[in-house]
Amino acid sequence: MIELNNKELAKYIDHTILKPEAGKDDIARLCQEALQYGFASVCVNPVNVAQAKELLAESDIVVACVIGFPLGANLPNVKFYEAGLALLSGAKELDMVLNIAELKGGNLSYLQNEIVDIVELANQSEAIVKVIIETSLLSEEEKINACKVVTYSNAHFIKTSTGFSSAGATIEDIKLMRLNCGSKVKIKASGGIKTREFALQLIEAGADRLGTSAGVKIIEDGNL
Repeated sequence: MIELNNKELAKYIDHTILKPEAGKDDIARLCQEALQYGFASVCVNPVNVAQAKELLAESDIVVACVIGFPLGANLPNVKFYEAGLALLSGAKELDMVLNIAELKGGNLSYLQNEIVDIVELANQSEAIVKVIIETSLLSEEEKINACKVVTYSNAHFIKTSTGFSSAGATIEDIKLMRLNCGSKVKIKASGGIKTREFALQLIEAGADRLGTSAGVKIIEDGNL
C-alpha cells in the first residue's frame, strides 16, 4: 500500500462538515483543525462560506462549498445562482451535485449544459468545480456515462458521493472513474471514509482528494 506521512496525507483531505445543525462554533472548530493539520480545504454549506473564508484568510487553505446539495434536483438556473453567491462569498471550490434522474434517464446533454455553465462561471473566479455523481444510485453504465459527461464538460473533478445517500466511496468506483475519465479530470472520493487505511487505499486506486468529516482521526491514526 502507498505510504504517506501526516503532512502529505493532509493535503488530500477536504475537511468537511455539512450537517444541517452545524453552527458558527462548529465552523470555527473545523477551520481551526484545518489550520492545525494543514488540510487542503474545508467543505461547508453555502451559509457558512463567508465565516470560513474569514477564518482562513491568512492561510492557503481554500473554502469549498456544496451546490445543489444533497439531491441535485434543483433547476439549473438555481444551481447557477447558488454557485455565483458562493463564489462572491469566497468559495474557491464548488462541489455540485448533478441531476441524478436526468443521468439515469440518459439525458446527457442536459447534464453537460448544467455543468458547463457552472464551470465557466467558476473559471472567471479561478475556482474549480467538482461534480458529485452519487455512485451508490447508479449502474456501471450510468457511472461511465457520468464520467464521459464530466470530462466533456471540462469540470475539474468528478466526485463519488454526497455522503447523504445509501453508500459512499468504494475502491472499485475510483478505479472505474480513473479508467473512464479524461486525463485532466481529477477524482474526489467521498462518503464513508473513516480510517487511514481506507484513505490510503482510495489514493492508491486513483483518488486525488478525499472528502471526510473524520480528517483529524485519519491523520492522528498515523501517530499510533
